[in-house]
Amino acid sequence: MKDLLVLLKQGNKSALIAALVNAVIAVIKGGTYVLTGNVAMFAETMHSIGDSANQFFVFTGSALSKKAPTDRFPGGFGRLVHLVLLGAVLIVGIMSYETIIEGYHHIIHPVESEGFLLNVLVLGTAVILEAFVLYKAMKELLHDAGVEAKGLEIIPKSFASFKKGKPATKLVFLEDIVATLGGLLAIMAIIISKFTPFHEAEGIASILIGVMMFFVVGKVFLDNAAGVLGEADEYMEQKIGDIAMKDSGVKDIQMVTVLKEGEDLHVELEIEIDPNLTIAEADNIKDRLEERIMAEKGVTEVTIEFDEDDGVTKWSSVKDQQFTEEKKARE
Repeated sequence: MKDLLVLLKQGNKSALIAALVNAVIAVIKGGTYVLTGNVAMFAETMHSIGDSANQFFVFTGSALSKKAPTDRFPGGFGRLVHLVLLGAVLIVGIMSYETIIEGYHHIIHPVESEGFLLNVLVLGTAVILEAFVLYKAMKELLHDAGVEAKGLEIIPKSFASFKKGKPATKLVFLEDIVATLGGLLAIMAIIISKFTPFHEAEGIASILIGVMMFFVVGKVFLDNAAGVLGEADEYMEQKIGDIAMKDSGVKDIQMVTVLKEGEDLHVELEIEIDPNLTIAEADNIKDRLEERIMAEKGVTEVTIEFDEDDGVTKWSSVKDQQFTEEKKARE
């Protein structure tokens, strides 16, 4: 039990905050739906329940993925967070389906809802809380990417840094964007239904919220399926290759692989050196490179192999223009 508590303390904080906030929001929305029968409120209740459960699993998975390697699993548990996220998106998928079906029924058989002021007040409060969680997720994304920002510049920079975020943080970020937009959409639909005869607006809003939830399901599924299989980090491969080439003892690079293991990065590097160097000199090169690479954010393991210099330089400091533009955007 003590070991479990230690692991949980290392879980993704954004996911935990989001799970707790969404649990409170789900209870409030659910109670309001029971009182008013508003279909847009039903959609938002399903959304908040799905998000809360999902983000709780994300927090747990991100914590358990930091468990130390064992004899049975010597590679560690880094990919566990991806497996948990794949399971978690099933919850959102089920909630999405129910939301769309309920919206469809309301369009076919539209009825006027009650409790206009209560619905708007609850959804308005929920939007504010969701926006707060979204802001925290944006800051967490910037922290993951090592990017500094203040004030309004946090918003565009968080979107630019999305690919560098941890899996759990990216999921919270996506879900809270959809939650915030969904809340605003539900408020608009309730206002339209209240002041016009177009009561189908609430059903349309419910369907749109469900579709947005499905978008999150698809995006998260594809990202984490790649993580389970073992995805290379091309940006870090280029960066670590450049770091190695700056060492005076490195003549060329034959291979560099950076494999994502959950939130950790495992580096394999094969370099060419002068064949006349002594073992001690080669060992000094290895020590320097290991120290420099391990200083990079997220790197937890470095394996370095040597080969003799063939006199032909193959490594390019910049592979192509697309990579150059991506690197500038990240920085």
